[in-house]
Amino acid sequence: MSEKRCCPHCGVELTSTLGPPESGWGALLVCENNDCTVFRGSNENIKYKPGDSPLGCRYAEDVEGGYKSFNMLAFRGF
Repeated sequence: MSEKRCCPHCGVELTSTLGPPESGWGALLVCENNDCTVFRGSNENIKYKPGDSPLGCRYAEDVEGGYKSFNMLAFRGF
């Protein structure tokens, strides 16, 4: 993929990655900016999880699905 795509929330270039084979996902673009507003605020926005859970969400796009955006579950290590 040669097209540069950026996160609409923070403007940082999205990183290309492949989803795990068992997930059914193929090529994905993910915002890995820890200061992105989506990621920084996501810990409080996930319903039905323990308050001390290290989970959050990152902005992502499904390349093979026409760049449809979604919130990808991610580990918050800080």
